[in-house]
Amino acid sequence: MRREEEILVGLLLDEECLLTLGELSRACRVHAEWIVELVEQGIIEPRGDDLRHWRFSGSSLGRVMRVQRLQHDLGVNLAGAALALDLLDEIRTLRNRLSIIDRDL
Repeated sequence: MRREEEILVGLLLDEECLLTLGELSRACRVHAEWIVELVEQGIIEPRGDDLRHWRFSGSSLGRVMRVQRLQHDLGVNLAGAALALDLLDEIRTLRNRLSIIDRDL
């Protein structure tokens, strides 16, 4: 029996790392126009005044990838993906609050 080994390649980003529109679109393997649609839907928020100066945080990369999974796996449109991400963020916030309360008890 032969065991196959997998090599995983990844990119570790934090909030201090900023990506240009081109870098974000390349990292997610999507067209920059689609990233612009995500901005228009309020799914991600760039820093900077105009398209040429937009910079995206590492959390934006994660949000874009979650939208891709929602669309691919569940067929969710962008408005639905925005709602799903907002609800997931709210759940995370509530869980954090509960963990703080549990620690204090």
